[in-house]
Amino acid sequence: MINKMSLANLLATAALTLGGVALSFTLDSYSLLVFSFFALTVVVGAGLNILIGLSGQISFGHIAFYAIGAYVCALLTMAGCPLGLAMIAAALVSGALGALLAIPALRVEGPYLAMITIAFALVVHHGLVEWRGLTGGANGLMGIPMPQLGDMDPAVLMALLASLLMGGALLFYQRLRSSGWGTAMRAVKASDIAARSLGFNPVQTKTLAFGLSALLTGLAGSLVAPLMMFINPASFPFSQSILFVLAVIVGGAGSVLGPVLGALLIVLLPELLSDMAEYRLLMFSGLLLGVLWIAPRGLLGTAARLWVRPQNLQAPAEPDMARIREFIARPANSAALEVNGIGINFGGVQAAANVSLSARPGSITSIIGPNGAGKTTALNMISGFYAPDSGSIRLDGELAGLPAWKVARAGIARTYQTTQLFGELSVLENVLAGMQRGRLGRILSAASTEQREMALQLLALVGYQGSVNTAADELPHVDRRLVEIARALASRPAVLLLDEPAAGLSRSDTDQLAALFRQLAGFNIAVMLVEHDMTLVMGVSDQLLVLDAGKPIAWGEPDDVRQLPHVIAAYLGGTEYQAPPRAEPWNGSRDARLFIKDLVLDYGAAPVVDKVNLVVNPGELIAILGANGAGKSSILQCLAGLHPATSGSILLDNESIHHSDAASIAARGLALVPEGRQMFPQLTVRDNLMLGAFARTDKVDVEAEIEAILQRFPRLRDRIDSPTGLLSGGEQQMVAVGRGLMAKPRILLLDEPSLGLSPAMIGELYDALAALRDEGVTLLLVDQMANLALQVADRAYVLETGRIVKSGSAEALRGDRELEAAYLGEGAVA
Repeated sequence: MINKMSLANLLATAALTLGGVALSFTLDSYSLLVFSFFALTVVVGAGLNILIGLSGQISFGHIAFYAIGAYVCALLTMAGCPLGLAMIAAALVSGALGALLAIPALRVEGPYLAMITIAFALVVHHGLVEWRGLTGGANGLMGIPMPQLGDMDPAVLMALLASLLMGGALLFYQRLRSSGWGTAMRAVKASDIAARSLGFNPVQTKTLAFGLSALLTGLAGSLVAPLMMFINPASFPFSQSILFVLAVIVGGAGSVLGPVLGALLIVLLPELLSDMAEYRLLMFSGLLLGVLWIAPRGLLGTAARLWVRPQNLQAPAEPDMARIREFIARPANSAALEVNGIGINFGGVQAAANVSLSARPGSITSIIGPNGAGKTTALNMISGFYAPDSGSIRLDGELAGLPAWKVARAGIARTYQTTQLFGELSVLENVLAGMQRGRLGRILSAASTEQREMALQLLALVGYQGSVNTAADELPHVDRRLVEIARALASRPAVLLLDEPAAGLSRSDTDQLAALFRQLAGFNIAVMLVEHDMTLVMGVSDQLLVLDAGKPIAWGEPDDVRQLPHVIAAYLGGTEYQAPPRAEPWNGSRDARLFIKDLVLDYGAAPVVDKVNLVVNPGELIAILGANGAGKSSILQCLAGLHPATSGSILLDNESIHHSDAASIAARGLALVPEGRQMFPQLTVRDNLMLGAFARTDKVDVEAEIEAILQRFPRLRDRIDSPTGLLSGGEQQMVAVGRGLMAKPRILLLDEPSLGLSPAMIGELYDALAALRDEGVTLLLVDQMANLALQVADRAYVLETGRIVKSGSAEALRGDRELEAAYLGEGAVA
């Protein structure tokens, strides 16, 4: 199927090629030379477009492949080889060297990759100079024969060859872009992680992109030798490599005709400005700068975004269940996923240990647990993103230790906490990418009509109702979730791993997901779910695995597991440590320091915080409690200015701050101790502490205030000049709290301070928080360990799915059954 855009590109390519042929017979000799170089620059641009536009890699060394192609062709034709064979040889040699260069180059990214390609260009340049016996050294090669065809002027023949080469390169790029090879390259470019989870091998696709790009560049270079009849190393300056990249970027990386427009600017425009010799380079540079400033996606890329609207094609209103069952249903005798005793360490910290489960075909298995319990870590080991240190993972064979792309090809597909769609690809292309199952297919073959129809059926199955030609980047949050599930199903998995699929969805959307999960299990797929929405988990799961601190603490059916005392204790923070209570109940000023009214927050989907009202008085320690995903951390991030409120108001000492940015909020006295500590690991403890006072406007006695922090956290004294990245997690948490205190805040916001800490370190930290409370510091605390937080808090608010469902004194909330329900779902109350 050819869409309107593809047809337009095809017609434009044909017209450009025919125009080049016509110009070859009408231009004078010098104009023919300029036109031939223009056409060859388009060919190089098409090659670089494979690398930059499809694969997302950058090379400033392609002048080396251009030179290699020219020298190989020159040497062969001077030895009597026909030009056609010499061109093929030059292209193959360049392509092979490009693929070899990709092997070390792919170990690095960004500027380091660019540096490797620059180094390669310098090596080739100096090799041409020094290898005098073959290349002629600095003097180069002379007497290179031009091709002959009857009485035709050789210059005309060269222009014709360049025109045909230009049309062929553009057509090849267009076909490659829409083929399985191009889809794989674009998928890896958009999300390396998601591509591996669909079975694509990033090393393979990036190596192919490098090789094909170098092949086209060497093919273009092969015509330079007979065109010039003389070449030397100076014929291939490094600056030309920069211009090649500019031609692609200015024209529009990824667009079929972008290199044509880029070549016009870097080849023909300087010729048009040749009469203004003194100002030519200045005008040329200024024009390029203006284009890149006004149209950062390139001229054609920006124009297409503004004016080209994709065809509005939608999935069927009702899925054809018979066709879908035939496509994705698993055989009745399919093997179960057996996970036995897997575990992993990160830097000596046991993130997961002895995790075992059995996910049967046709069942839904959920992994639950408090924040930091190791749920996603377990999923990452099962899907191959982490290699377990111990244990086995079996699905018709051992999978433990295999890379993610091999695990995906074995039948395990997954989704992610934060959706990993291929943003530049359309919805339909995303699903078709999953249908490839990691295979590239034929180099120039696009998806068949049957595959496209099945992709539409899968989108109908998950309930996607928008246009399938919409770019994935433009989708709302709910649709992104649905498309990611459809893409995973397109790979026809035996096991489907779903990582927090209901995050950010409304209750009605979540209910629809629940029905979909049961439907998928009915296709004999083993569905595994990691989810914080306990109502969803308890409603759909056949069996539950409960993790706490990386270790399994319960396995069984939902009705049995959620009643277990140690499961409730894990969610509410059961610990033998007892924080020191206040000597006397708080009885301070009721003139609110922080007043939040009808606060609503969303991330482009259903509200994650919905009409929350909250009051913090001076000197109080207030706890915000609730299950993961309830919206606790979102509230703190909003207060700190890291995420804007959708609606509602926030007053700090009767001054509105809900429209203020993070810097001004910090200057007004709200200091956030973020989840995960967020240290500057290369800076010392002292430097990290000093940064906390950056926003203060009063006179700061740095040494005295750091000494006060060290008295509060004595174990930091011996580490004061050590890099913070070398500290333990508990010590880093102390630095984070100290950094917040250095701001002399009106309110100190603490987001999950106990996360990932040992029991001893938690006790030390909470002793310090109790001391701060007794000294009159105003604290707003979010912590997954609800029982522990209630020991130090004066009052607490309980959130469930973004709404406050309970509030009151900490003493009254201890042991409250509604608090358990907020953590373990409504079934916990039954």
